[in-house]
Amino acid sequence: MPSQLDDLDARLIALLAAEPRLGILECARRLHAARGTVQARLDKLVARGVVRGFGPDVAPAAIGFGVTAFVTLEISQRLGHEPVAAHLAAIPEVLEAHTITGSGDLLCRVVARHNADLQRVIDQVVGHEGIVRAITHIALAEQIPYRVLPLVRAAADSSGAEP
Repeated sequence: MPSQLDDLDARLIALLAAEPRLGILECARRLHAARGTVQARLDKLVARGVVRGFGPDVAPAAIGFGVTAFVTLEISQRLGHEPVAAHLAAIPEVLEAHTITGSGDLLCRVVARHNADLQRVIDQVVGHEGIVRAITHIALAEQIPYRVLPLVRAAADSSGAEP
């Protein structure tokens, strides 16, 4: 069942994305809504898993990890995804991993301090017996940073549309 967002939800999410340290009272004031309404909306967004966190958005390059790469992994079907995912989760430079369709089984976003350090990270990644092959693509420049606010706005705009 898709989660529906309305205009107030979208504006609340956008406000907190722009200024995550705002309190509920200030959010209510800026959104021209009652404090209780804003609190209830935020609680529901968190409970539904729409809002997953309020932490800082850290730029890996700003803390010394200037190389980003995407690694497609082929895994041994005999061992399955879970042991490999646990192995990857133990590597700090693996920022995310997704099961995929196509020529690979998992797609990972990894970071490294520099290109030579990327070799160390890849060696660590493929150091699990369940990984059969890895294909690495180094990102040269970020054209569109990770974003969800346009999607939130589109979801709110289409919430009244027929399926």
